[in-house]
Amino acid sequence: MSGFFVSFEGIDGAGKSTHIARLADALRGQGHVVTLTREPGGTPLAEQLRALVLAEKMDALTEALLVFAARRDHLQTVIEPALVRGEAVLCDRYTDASYAYQGGGRGLDLEVLAALERWVQAMPETNKLRQPDLTLWFDLAPEQAAERLAGARAPDKFEAEPVAFFRRVADGYARRAAQDPQRFTRLDAAQSREAVWAELLTAVRRKGWLT
Repeated sequence: MSGFFVSFEGIDGAGKSTHIARLADALRGQGHVVTLTREPGGTPLAEQLRALVLAEKMDALTEALLVFAARRDHLQTVIEPALVRGEAVLCDRYTDASYAYQGGGRGLDLEVLAALERWVQAMPETNKLRQPDLTLWFDLAPEQAAERLAGARAPDKFEAEPVAFFRRVADGYARRAAQDPQRFTRLDAAQSREAVWAELLTAVRRKGWLT
C-alpha cells in the first residue's frame, strides 16, 4: 500500500480527537499500518517545544517559530519516514493550524507564515511542499466549542483565550480552506457524533483508502 497523509483541523472542542482515533481503528481494520501523531508534538523534541508554546507567554512570531521548529523535527523524524514505509499518517493539526491560530488568532503576517512553510516543508527531491493528501476540517462555532469544553479540563494558554480569538481562528481556517478546496473537506461539527463520522467516512472512501 502507498502511504498517505491526513490532517485533522479545527478549534478545540470540535471533536477531532474522537474521530482521529476512530479512523485509525477503521484503517487498521482494513490492513493499513497507521502512524497516529499530533502537532505541535509527535517527537521528544517537538513535545518539549509544545509544552513551551502551550504554557509560556510569548509574541506571535516567537510562537510561530517554535511551532515550525517542532514541525520540522516531526516531518523529518516521523511523517516522512512513515510515508516512505507506506503507512497512513493521521495528524491532529498541521500547518493550517499555524495559519488559523498564529495568523488568524494572533494576527501574524501571513507572508511570514508562508516563508516558514516553504523553508520547513520543502521536499528535497521535488522542492514541493509536504502537504496532507486530505485535510478534515471540523467546523464548529466558537460559542458551541466553548460550551463543550466548559469544565472539561484545566485550559491551556490557547483554550483560555476569549471567544473573539476563536472567531478569528475559525475565519483563518475558512480562508485556508478556500485557498485549497481540493485538499480540504469541511465537516459540520455541530452535528451528532455519528453524523460527523458518516461525513468523514465519505471523504476517506472517496480517496479509496477505505472500502
